[in-house]
Amino acid sequence: MRFRIIIPIMLIGAHLNLYSQTNPIQNGVKKIVFLGNSITYSGAYINYIDLYFSLSYPDKNYEIINLGLPSETVSGLSETNHANGAFPRPVLSERLERLLTKTQPDLVFACYGMNDGIYLPLDDRRFKKFKIGVEQLHRAVKAIGSEIIHLTPPVYDGPKDNFYSEVLQIYSDWLLRKPSSSQWKVVDIHHPMKRELEYQRLRNSNFTFAKDGVHPDEAGHFLIAKEILLYLGIKEYQGFENIDNFLSQHKNGEQIWRGVKERQKILKDAWLTEVGHQRPRMNQGLEMAEAQRKISEINLKIQKLLKDL
Repeated sequence: MRFRIIIPIMLIGAHLNLYSQTNPIQNGVKKIVFLGNSITYSGAYINYIDLYFSLSYPDKNYEIINLGLPSETVSGLSETNHANGAFPRPVLSERLERLLTKTQPDLVFACYGMNDGIYLPLDDRRFKKFKIGVEQLHRAVKAIGSEIIHLTPPVYDGPKDNFYSEVLQIYSDWLLRKPSSSQWKVVDIHHPMKRELEYQRLRNSNFTFAKDGVHPDEAGHFLIAKEILLYLGIKEYQGFENIDNFLSQHKNGEQIWRGVKERQKILKDAWLTEVGHQRPRMNQGLEMAEAQRKISEINLKIQKLLKDL
């Protein structure tokens, strides 16, 4: 019994120590772009962040753009039988220049790694490809005068005898050395997710964030969003355990939440289509002018709801 009590306390203490240094969004930042693979494209953690800013800082008028692309890597690697041989994994470098030119972001969040080891054991060549790709991305964003914040990859939670979770921990640890070695900005989502898995499994051995081992559920996405917001210095978010906790603090929160999700769904497909990519089987987005018209209508509804808070 004593063991079960001590471990959660230790985990919580370690968790809180991560926020002694924070990096608030700088004044002047308006356009924020998120890059990543299918975990980013699914968009739940971005929706949570968009909702927080919409409710808590409506005057900031952040434009949050989800440009995650399923299957994508920064490493340029792909399995020979990816998608049953239908197509190779797309690589970020193919679209990165267009993406940055068209969006002109002030701030970029980038979350890669899950696909970059292509679900194989650790290999120096693959690891080097990942590091080169991340460093090229970093340089490209800085070259246009924008800021970039890297996210460590989420946890892999596949079969217990699988090696891939260790691969992603090594990828994460490499990123986490970058703030001291190269003054990068890095949000750790990997280790908080791993600690939470360990904590929850003390109570339920079957607990998981990802039934397929890869794609986090809503609880996993909420934790990712929380880690990002805490990194940005938003300490109040520490007290929220899920999105319902947060929404309960706000009149009209549910209606605004629906508007945010609708806005993000329209925007991400419109921007992916506008930028272009080499990933088949994706939704065809609206033309940008039509998407922006619909977004303006949604924004007006959200603004009216905010005035009634």
